[in-house]
Amino acid sequence: MKLLFDENLSPGLAETLRALYPGSAHVHALGLGSASDAAVWEFARERGFTIVTKDADFHERSTIAGYPPKIVWIRRGNCSTQEIEAILRRHVNDLRDLAGNSEAGVLILV
Repeated sequence: MKLLFDENLSPGLAETLRALYPGSAHVHALGLGSASDAAVWEFARERGFTIVTKDADFHERSTIAGYPPKIVWIRRGNCSTQEIEAILRRHVNDLRDLAGNSEAGVLILV
């Protein structure tokens, strides 16, 4: 499962989580740092990424547009990059279940 980290998350997550989520990237590394949500959505859809974000915007978009791409919405207030990393490590099986479930498009993590 390839994750595409939204600009509201640390670019370092793609590297620290590479062993669990090979092929993952941050929007900045792909030239999408200032891109619109629609552009990030389309990029992820075309290239098989799951978007990881802390914003409600992509969840709302998925309600209207469906999926792909699938969305992992981390509903945490201010927290450290290490906490985000720990959440994604702890929920690796949930993310894999999301990837394998053709009827699910969003995973909300707290």
